[in-house]
Amino acid sequence: MKKRAVFLVLAVILLAACFIPGAVRAESGLAVSSTSVKVSFPGSITFNVSARSDVNITDIRLHYTVERMTHAHVISEEYINFTPAKDITAQYVMDMRRTGGLPPGSSLTYWWTVTDASGKEIETLPDRIEIEDARYDWHSLQQGLVTLFWYKGDDTFAGELMDAAQQALGRLAENSGAELETPVSLYIYASSIDLQGSMIFPQEWTGGVAFTQYGIIAIGIAPTASELAWGKRAISHELTHLVVHRVTFNPYNQIPPWLDEGLAMNSEGELELQFTAALANAEANNTLISVRSLSSPFSAYADQAVQAYAESHEIVAYLINEYGREKMFELLGAFKEGSGYDEALKSVYGFDMDGLNTLWQAALETAAAR
Repeated sequence: MKKRAVFLVLAVILLAACFIPGAVRAESGLAVSSTSVKVSFPGSITFNVSARSDVNITDIRLHYTVERMTHAHVISEEYINFTPAKDITAQYVMDMRRTGGLPPGSSLTYWWTVTDASGKEIETLPDRIEIEDARYDWHSLQQGLVTLFWYKGDDTFAGELMDAAQQALGRLAENSGAELETPVSLYIYASSIDLQGSMIFPQEWTGGVAFTQYGIIAIGIAPTASELAWGKRAISHELTHLVVHRVTFNPYNQIPPWLDEGLAMNSEGELELQFTAALANAEANNTLISVRSLSSPFSAYADQAVQAYAESHEIVAYLINEYGREKMFELLGAFKEGSGYDEALKSVYGFDMDGLNTLWQAALETAAAR
């Protein structure tokens, strides 16, 4: 019985060894002796490999796949430049300036293939890398499918931001029927400068960003009363973008900006004064932007952008109040199928963008006359 027990323990150990990440296989004289990775966030990832053979090693390739929401499983392959030899140590540096970078909390899986002059080839077992911003000592808070990471501020600060996230999800579900179905991570940086330091070539005005395909949001929010109020709205806004983009994800078309931003603005709650003032001014001067124009990217000019966001809020609010959340959910479903803007509206509501423009502006005039 003792011999049998020893045999079983040995078998379990050997089986476990087969699934150690980064473990390597050898074929006759060809072997990969070691692999390693160093992440220098956010700028680069350095991959190292050492291999040996009885004859010259002639080909080394790095393969990797980034874990994100996609329409096709994409495997990237990098050819490594080196001088053929029997004993090789090679390196590949992934320059994030060329790829746009990866957000904190993302991950990728990589493996190597090595070939020698005799035609023998081996492949290492896949290994997974977690991309983290190690510049800060992160704390975490989880509720449902949302995990919040922060490094400055107390537990109350994090709790209020988490409450804002949960309330935003509730408003979005109430307004449109869209719900969060997969885990999402919120990274709260202590300032916009810290946030921009985690990005490749950020815009100087960047205060928050939703990496929708990764299920990750990063926002700069200082733990102060004034910043907290802004931060709650920013989380609500970006979280809505993430959920809506994932609900409507398709390879053919994106939802129009007025719908995307309108849902996000409604998730924030009531419009702030700068938006209501811009809307009132546009209505008084007969300078409202048409729905069709709002289906293109918003203006880079601040005053026009504020008006575009305000109108988008009102257009979406009109659709929800007049036709209900079920119709809004149908509209999102139509876009998920890849429908065009006019086609989607007609299939759900019976009118196109021009028809919607007439209806919502008439409703705005009626409300103003009361």
